[in-house]
Amino acid sequence: MFSRYLSVNQQYLFPAVSAIAFVSISTNCREVNEAASRQKSFIDSIPKHQIYKPKAPYPAWDKNWDGREEKKRENGVTKHYILIRHGQYDESSEDDNERKLTALGRRQAHLTGLRLAEMIRGIDKFRGMPVTRIHVSHMTRAKETAELIATHLPDHIETCCPDPLLNEGIPSRFVPTRPEKNIEDDLAINGRRIELAFNKYFKRSTDDVTAMTTNFRHPVDNRHEEHEVEIFVCHGNVIRYFFCRALQLPPEAWLRFSTFNCSLTYLMVKPNGTVSCRMLGDVGHLGYGNTTFSMNHGFVP
Repeated sequence: MFSRYLSVNQQYLFPAVSAIAFVSISTNCREVNEAASRQKSFIDSIPKHQIYKPKAPYPAWDKNWDGREEKKRENGVTKHYILIRHGQYDESSEDDNERKLTALGRRQAHLTGLRLAEMIRGIDKFRGMPVTRIHVSHMTRAKETAELIATHLPDHIETCCPDPLLNEGIPSRFVPTRPEKNIEDDLAINGRRIELAFNKYFKRSTDDVTAMTTNFRHPVDNRHEEHEVEIFVCHGNVIRYFFCRALQLPPEAWLRFSTFNCSLTYLMVKPNGTVSCRMLGDVGHLGYGNTTFSMNHGFVP
């Protein structure tokens, strides 16, 4: 009886279900199309000079990205860049002088210093890293972080004068766009500056490895003939932009990445100009209890 009931009524039931499904799919498609249209309209409204134009169309690699292709060395020095976001800081004031590290931010900086000291010493088959200098932005939270990190490092490592080019800011447009965020003034002030910072610091070495001193480390200043390592203590937006630019990814993708406080991002530039990423936002040295993204603790906001 029940099966006959189904067979009699399915001619009424199934068309109704199909109609509901059709309306639902049509509504979803319309919403997706409207969102895509808004996104395209917003992108089309962006001034052309604010969209990065690669010299080599994606996904090709620009061999002369640093202007040093003609000076490259087959037996040259490999450069290593360790980029560190500052520790957690007090965000309650707009005055940079008042935006100092929290107690947790100071602990994050100390833990990062211990991690770097271990990387410099080396362990078993992990060769020590010949770090020569630390660069730091001119903002209070970065300077405090660099100072605390430096207390754990050998004295011969130079801490360079704070560089305002490394200060935080909006480095470029971001895609997917977020029209609710007004970035115009920030981008106009900081976009070109952060690009200048990238061009200033990121480039292959044009030095040759001296054959007679290969694998020899200078005991006084930690220099190494094959490798040159520099540390940068700066900011999340700057690091994410550097990451995209160094790997020749669209810079407008920078906001798709996340870098936690005192995380390590590690890029390597070979003498032939190729670039690779060895770490991105590594927080293994902090432990879950000390992991934050600004004032948010852990991975889930």
